[in-house]
Amino acid sequence: MKNQEDFYDIIVGNQGGQPVTLRDVATIEDGTGEASSLAILNGERALAIDILKTQGANTVGVAEAIRHTIDNLLTGELANAGVNIEVVVDNAKPVEDSFHAVQNMLIEGALLAVVIVFLFLNSWRSTVITGLTLPISIIGTMVALNFLGFTLNMMTLLALSLAVGILIDDAIVVRENITRHLHMGKSHRQAAFDGTNEIGLAVLATTLSIVAVFLPVAFMDGIMGRFFLQFGVTVSVAVLISLFVAFTLDPMMSSVWYDPSSDPNAKRGPIGRAIQQFDRLFEWITEGYRHLIRWGLKYRKSVLLLAVLSLVGSLLLFPRVGVEFVPATDNGIFTVTAETPAGSTKEHTARKLLQAETVLRQIPEVDRTYSTIAGGLAASGANSGTMTVTLVSSSERTRSPQDLMPEARRLLEAVPGVKFQVSAASGLGQSTAPVSITLYGDSFVQLGQLADQLMAEMEKIDGLIDITSKP
Repeated sequence: MKNQEDFYDIIVGNQGGQPVTLRDVATIEDGTGEASSLAILNGERALAIDILKTQGANTVGVAEAIRHTIDNLLTGELANAGVNIEVVVDNAKPVEDSFHAVQNMLIEGALLAVVIVFLFLNSWRSTVITGLTLPISIIGTMVALNFLGFTLNMMTLLALSLAVGILIDDAIVVRENITRHLHMGKSHRQAAFDGTNEIGLAVLATTLSIVAVFLPVAFMDGIMGRFFLQFGVTVSVAVLISLFVAFTLDPMMSSVWYDPSSDPNAKRGPIGRAIQQFDRLFEWITEGYRHLIRWGLKYRKSVLLLAVLSLVGSLLLFPRVGVEFVPATDNGIFTVTAETPAGSTKEHTARKLLQAETVLRQIPEVDRTYSTIAGGLAASGANSGTMTVTLVSSSERTRSPQDLMPEARRLLEAVPGVKFQVSAASGLGQSTAPVSITLYGDSFVQLGQLADQLMAEMEKIDGLIDITSKP
């Protein structure tokens, strides 16, 4: 079709052997169609575009490509068009923030581990020998992750940050025992051989016990197994590589790299003398520990009774701790779902959402509101809408979305003729109700009465913040 007139010749039927064209039954006009949905940003009409990535695509990569495309449009074709494009919801942002936080924790943990080694060994050569285990183990783990088809995600980085303190343990034990043999007057080569051989079985048992704890996590069933597959494998691979380094590289470097600090009478600089004061403090703590051991060996029955009481007390406290799948996270967003009476137009629903936006802006932490009616990826009827409330940066507020939800519900009670449900994302990014109850029966009236009675009883439960009934 090249122009509007061509549409008139489209055959839409047949009557008495004669074709019926579109010009015979309809009038064609060139114009915009009736809007089937609405979008409101901070109280003003807007054109919203919801973008859904394909299954298996990288969330962060897709989001970066979208941001780059928007920047090109604003500096190119739309530079003088008077159009403003704003990213209202970006699911990649919390992923990126968490990713960088875990990265920083991994680096900080590695640095602190090296500092602790230096404080206890009081030798920069010993610190270098043991500290090399960290980069070698982490790089080797990266190679294994690539071979297994894993990626650097929250679970693998969390596993590395957890294991960073464990990776250096084997090297510390091996190096410390080699140093002890050096103090006996042995040569560096002989001390490396005897020290490693003497402590090897204990180090092997320690590492394999860690693998025995974390590797089975990777083979759990259900959704937990899918989450912790890469976690368990990453920890296991990392500690096994650290064991290999502790049994090969550390003894080799200890045998060929002379360490003057291994001599107790060696002269030390200002830093070494300062760390010696730490050694004296540690010796004082060691002496106290010896007294505690003597007391424990003298009063065996009392020690055994304390151990049993600690176990029983822990079991009694377990039910009071509470259980949940993942803890709530602060991603700076909570969601309000609105439902007006059946048959309401989208304009009526929009007015109610505008009223809701007005009352929610009374909360100081609210930065932006974005509402959709009969639109979005989960579009429904014209009598329902969804509002995404974005809060200011976490550095500018002290309350989380979960803390603000009760106040939001109280404010929304001032908007008549509409049902609201307020929810915040869980640790998995979902904003669904944690518990859903369904009543079945033949009489709808009886079910309604039972639902009202059930809701009245549930409102007495401590910690319950929202109950919503749906016919």
